[in-house]
Amino acid sequence: MSSESNIESVRRLLAEAFSKGDYAVIDEIVAADFVEHQNGAQGSGPEAVRRIASGLRASFPDLRLEIEDVVATEDEVWTRVRGRGTDTGGVAGRPPTGQRIEVDVIDIVRFKDGKMVEHWGVADRLGMLQQVGVVPTPPPRGA
Repeated sequence: MSSESNIESVRRLLAEAFSKGDYAVIDEIVAADFVEHQNGAQGSGPEAVRRIASGLRASFPDLRLEIEDVVATEDEVWTRVRGRGTDTGGVAGRPPTGQRIEVDVIDIVRFKDGKMVEHWGVADRLGMLQQVGVVPTPPPRGA
């Protein structure tokens, strides 16, 4: 598959599964032998992606993930994604705060035969936890 079609697959996954909760697209895009490498979200197969997407949507039902930058090679897609949502489902076992969050995520996805086979992600989880009040935000330097 071309780098353009791989980029389109990542866009579809973010738009349909993560942003709208339409998990059927996962089976179309994610290979049966897919491996998730993201810290705290390891797993395999389409079910790993479904678990991650549904977990995020449980905490942030209005979650929207948008690609802000993308670079692709023959078999990899690298993105900088901005996630936005409202904590109406609770985070880290805590009650919902109603806080809006905005989080940056760097994703690397490897494709084989037109399907996602590996993912590495680095999300600003600390920033998200600060925004919902689970972790205090330190005062600015020099304050």
